[in-house]
Amino acid sequence: MSVLVAIADRDNSKLVAQLQARLPDIVIEQYSQCTDFSNVEFVLAWYAPKELWAKLPNLKVVSSFGAGVDSIDLDLLPAHVEVVRIVDTQLEIDMAEYVLTHVLAQKLQLNMFYQQQAARQWKPKRVLSHNRVAILGFGQLGRACAQKLIANGFNVSAWAQSHKDLTDVTMYYGEAGLNDMLPNSDYLVCLLPLTKHTTGIINKELLAKLPAHAVLINAARGQHVVEADLLHALDNDTLRAATLDAFDQEPLPSDHPYWQHAKITVTPHCAALSDVNCVIEQIEVSIQCLANGTALKNRVDRTKGY
Repeated sequence: MSVLVAIADRDNSKLVAQLQARLPDIVIEQYSQCTDFSNVEFVLAWYAPKELWAKLPNLKVVSSFGAGVDSIDLDLLPAHVEVVRIVDTQLEIDMAEYVLTHVLAQKLQLNMFYQQQAARQWKPKRVLSHNRVAILGFGQLGRACAQKLIANGFNVSAWAQSHKDLTDVTMYYGEAGLNDMLPNSDYLVCLLPLTKHTTGIINKELLAKLPAHAVLINAARGQHVVEADLLHALDNDTLRAATLDAFDQEPLPSDHPYWQHAKITVTPHCAALSDVNCVIEQIEVSIQCLANGTALKNRVDRTKGY
């Protein structure tokens, strides 16, 4: 058995060395240096080359290098291959604080005051009364954000695929539920996993169902948002503002219109970054589970994509 590290656009030598130190009896190689693909049973992947999967006749497990698995084309994996992801409890805390911070920043209109400061203008404005936060996607991160928002006096609703038995969050399901939730939302927070069903979900049709004073906060994936539709809504005052932490292309190109848009706050995909030590510990556990024939943790339902 060997482990293959196939993570694009980064030097993985230190990661390989750390894993090898923890697992001295298992061969761990980078994709570019692999000499025997037939021996690979476990792949640690993040935007791995699509041609890789056909080279691995004995593949059993693929682990994402992050909390999401959208970097892995699940359709290219044989049906028997199991997929696992990283679950970092610190991510919940970081994401909840990020969402609360940017909801409050929009409620307090801080971006407007920053612009006034740059122009040396003195125009006091009262805090907005808007207090309704709607969350798209209600998994581990969504629940943490809801708890933080509720603790700070916000009314929270959420849209989920499966039923949740909660008393402090108003839940909505299906297309009808989404249509009911959107008009009653002051802040729309996207925390959805990226699947074929959620790609482009924040489009002109969805945005048109929000109140004109609403704010979009996308802390999930850039591909959830149709960029032209978002810019059109902002430019035509049918959406008040947007805070964006994820983008179609990252890093965000220097000539992208988001950078200079007065109604957009850009952050560099930093809402919740995994701790490397936590990631390595979980990868080690997954490899040991495979080697020992024990049940894997944090398995992904491939039919759902998360």
